[in-house]
Amino acid sequence: MVMGCSSSSSAGAALCGGVRTCCLYFPCSSSSPRMRLLRRSRRLFATAASSKMNEEKEKVIVISGPTGAGKSRLALELAKRLNGEIISADSVQVYRGLDVGSAKPSPNDRKVVPHHLIDILHPSEEYSVGQFFEDARQATRSILDDGRVPIVTGGTGLYLRWFMYGKPDVPKASQEVAAEVYSELADLQKNDDWDAAVQLVVKAGDPKAQFLAHNDWYRLRRSLEIIKSSGSPPSAFQVPYDSFRKQMNPTVIDCAHDINSSADMVEDIKVKELDYDFICFFLSSQRLDLYRSIDYRCEDMLAGGEGILSEASWLLDIGLLPNSNSATRAIGYRQAMEYLLMCREQGGGSSPREFYRFLAEFQKASRNFAKRQLTWFRNEGIYHWLDASKPLEQVLNFIHSAYHDKSGTVVVPEGLKMRKETSHREASELKAYRTRNRQFVRREDCSQILEWIRETQCETMSKV
Repeated sequence: MVMGCSSSSSAGAALCGGVRTCCLYFPCSSSSPRMRLLRRSRRLFATAASSKMNEEKEKVIVISGPTGAGKSRLALELAKRLNGEIISADSVQVYRGLDVGSAKPSPNDRKVVPHHLIDILHPSEEYSVGQFFEDARQATRSILDDGRVPIVTGGTGLYLRWFMYGKPDVPKASQEVAAEVYSELADLQKNDDWDAAVQLVVKAGDPKAQFLAHNDWYRLRRSLEIIKSSGSPPSAFQVPYDSFRKQMNPTVIDCAHDINSSADMVEDIKVKELDYDFICFFLSSQRLDLYRSIDYRCEDMLAGGEGILSEASWLLDIGLLPNSNSATRAIGYRQAMEYLLMCREQGGGSSPREFYRFLAEFQKASRNFAKRQLTWFRNEGIYHWLDASKPLEQVLNFIHSAYHDKSGTVVVPEGLKMRKETSHREASELKAYRTRNRQFVRREDCSQILEWIRETQCETMSKV
């Protein structure tokens, strides 16, 4: 796939059916290093163009976006139109029983359109980006072999990056090594001595272990397994995406109107090296609108008898603690489990103030996650940003046409484009942003939830 360029680009941007080039200016002699770089760049572009003409790759659609942007609905409707199947790229939807907090597709939606990598694990199990790569690639191959269209959707950026660019060639630990590592860390984990465990792995040879998220025991064990298997830390192994980024040379000067076109050029070349023709979209809206939507969504997850609190209570009942593994670190579940633990310690009681404090923490964590997603994908040049506030039908028609387009070029219409950067006005408004709930406003609005806590969490404590 070739990244889209504006219609105002000069003739130099029209090499072989839309493969993007840019205007390069080097005020130096023909034998200088910069001129040699220019000639090398031209050869690369020619090679990329030739590669596209000689090879038609199978197409895979990727739809991402921040939490609450509406990407799941878009993917579902698109799959209906394209005879597609959906592959979830969500690190929480893989877990059975975590439905509300992960905004999992409904059973009816999953009957209408086949979904993959949903409900494949118990919450006590770990799931890694490497395992996602294997599972998602296998699902992609199966969908294509059945003559259908793979539509990968989710907001877990690292999952999507590895899915497209590949995973590091890190050695898999033998059963003996895995057992040895488990034995070394078991007592430390049982005693919740995270700092001592980190120092053990640091001394073994991975100084970056100290930067892992607190209580991320899976990655800590994996680091020690890699060290024992290879004698090197995880950082010693080349990551395909990182090696791609190193292809970008800062001495290439872009004279075109788009200041990001030099980055897009390198992205264009790299796309030819990928296993599939990935057509990637990032669905988002203005940050203020997105934040309001997220706040309302958090409220919705708490309303009713089978909300995220009920799911968090179940996680506690099966012996899991907040922030102890992948499932319990998930935003929403961690905050809900911590809140319910406090309620259990109080004999099943909670005040409205305590509930509203929990709700505010849940909403803030969700907004911060969306902000991190925007930052992550802003630097992923392969995505075309789409405005989630536009009518769904327009967005669907555009992606449908882009999929069937034979030119290899995707150009987003001005009316559907989403600006990546925050304007000064929007930044000022964001600083003044305050949550305004729709459902939980007054003290009495949470009375049903507090009653549910009294009935269920007090009973749970008595069983313990």
